[in-house]
Amino acid sequence: MMAAFSTRRLSDSSGKGAHSTRDLIRGESKKAGFIVSGLRISVAICDTAFAVMVRHFIVKGRVQGVGFRWFVQREAFELGLRGWVRNTADGDVELLAAGTEEQLQKLRAALARGSRGSRVDAIEERLRPEQEAESLQAFEIEGAW
Repeated sequence: MMAAFSTRRLSDSSGKGAHSTRDLIRGESKKAGFIVSGLRISVAICDTAFAVMVRHFIVKGRVQGVGFRWFVQREAFELGLRGWVRNTADGDVELLAAGTEEQLQKLRAALARGSRGSRVDAIEERLRPEQEAESLQAFEIEGAW
């Protein structure tokens, strides 16, 4: 899940220092406090950056007319992925998804499992350039009303 932070300065839990989110992103602060809806939340900053990967999938089988695109959208949303899913003219379902390696592996497992009423015969998977992730929004169904 993505979170948006303001650059408002807040005191740490000891009340001695102040940190901005910009300081946190650069790793200059060890501890920070954020107030969200009246609650104070402590945030631990991890030094490990997650590499965003982009994968293009084509799912073949009985995947149109069985709620497969809605299934994919729900799974991708729960995994925190960005991208899109759509039907193809030849009866397949195509999707482009951006996330971490672990998120994408979980999505692939869900694609193989399929939705109720679907039958997945094959999944074609291609790695795409990381730069394609920049243009992707929240996971959506393309071509749906």
